[in-house]
Amino acid sequence: MPTPKEGALELALISGGTITTRPRPLPPGARLTLGRADDNDVCVDDPAVSRRHCVLHGGPPIEVEDLGGANGTQLRPAAGRGDANATLNLRRLSGERSALCVGDALIIGGVVAVIRRADPPTPAGELGDEVVVIDPATRDVYDQAARAARSAISILVLGETGVGKDVLARAIHRLSPRAKRPFLALNCAALSESLLESELFGHEKGAFTGALQARPGLLESADGGTVFLDEIGDLPPTVQVKLLRVIEQREVLRVGARTPRAIDVRFVSATHRDLEALAARGDFRQDLFFRLNGISLTLPPLRARSVEVAELARRMLASSARQVDRSLVPSLSPAALAALTAYHWPGNVRELRNAIERAVVLAEGREILPEHLPPRIAAAAGRPAPAPPPDLDALERARCEWKAAERQRVLDALARCDGNQTKAAELLGVSRRTLVYRLDEYGIDRPRKRQE
Repeated sequence: MPTPKEGALELALISGGTITTRPRPLPPGARLTLGRADDNDVCVDDPAVSRRHCVLHGGPPIEVEDLGGANGTQLRPAAGRGDANATLNLRRLSGERSALCVGDALIIGGVVAVIRRADPPTPAGELGDEVVVIDPATRDVYDQAARAARSAISILVLGETGVGKDVLARAIHRLSPRAKRPFLALNCAALSESLLESELFGHEKGAFTGALQARPGLLESADGGTVFLDEIGDLPPTVQVKLLRVIEQREVLRVGARTPRAIDVRFVSATHRDLEALAARGDFRQDLFFRLNGISLTLPPLRARSVEVAELARRMLASSARQVDRSLVPSLSPAALAALTAYHWPGNVRELRNAIERAVVLAEGREILPEHLPPRIAAAAGRPAPAPPPDLDALERARCEWKAAERQRVLDALARCDGNQTKAAELLGVSRRTLVYRLDEYGIDRPRKRQE
């Protein structure tokens, strides 16, 4: 079993057409439990998953330990490590412990858990693989951003969720005279009001319970650079007042302090909400809105710039292949590219990245085919969803085929043991209770006891 390369690893869960939840770090020595019960480290809400299903050990080496549930855990090696001619490149674990490599996928119930390399954060001076400026509307926005970046004016970035507002904010910083100074981002919707205030303005020692020492806030530590306030429309009213004072006076007052500290920062804010309408209704301070809205830039949704989908997808394929240590980056088949281009992308660039990451995990060959895409996307070019059956995607079809093979194993064992369930269970390496469960699950009539 190859030894994983150096680098931070994470566990990503794929269910149906999407990457579910935020990827979970898997550092060396970690022990993550997966199962249906709420007190697992990773809760998998699927009826086919046991309450305590399996354990991931961060190693090295990385290992999975199946905890002996009724349905077991299926292991599919990463592309290039299994039998390329096998119909199903799956190995069933039942109460076993097995080593894992980056890119290996675990099928537990209807969910795929994949070990991958964590995508390192994009340095402030770089734009990453999600900046594709081909469509005239996108080019116009980035041209405006380049002109505005040279000044100190506050910029408000508008657009739907997942459209790339954070990427544009990085571009503004990179093109500004502040490019060599810090770029710090804060999601205003992700923190509680009390924590947000402390994050923004900092605090003095003893300002509140747990404040064991003084700490500068985000605004203070970004002195000379750019502060990106994402989801600014969710900023609590009390924090809005203090932020307005910072923008007007260019100084911050730490929580628990009496003397303000001067700062020099440039503000870039973003929201998917209609901030002007919120201000008109009194749900957002009008004076703060005017301060933040020195110039506004609106990013068009991905469906309005479909000409950029192909290049975005190709770049994402390369980065997703690196995450699972695939030496050969798969290409997009013409049919898959047609589906991606025709789809309306309600989740924008974020949804596209999700679909590409999923496809790289499911595709074992050199091409991404329509069946590797979520069914809703595969059907966009007029193609039916993957079959059989038509409403199941490639992963679910694999589960159906595996269950059919497992059902045949049970029938063969019963035939060899002349219907004796106890002996058949021993032959299969499971308990009699598990065999009875599988007879019910696979719709197999229980053999009647022989009459003496």
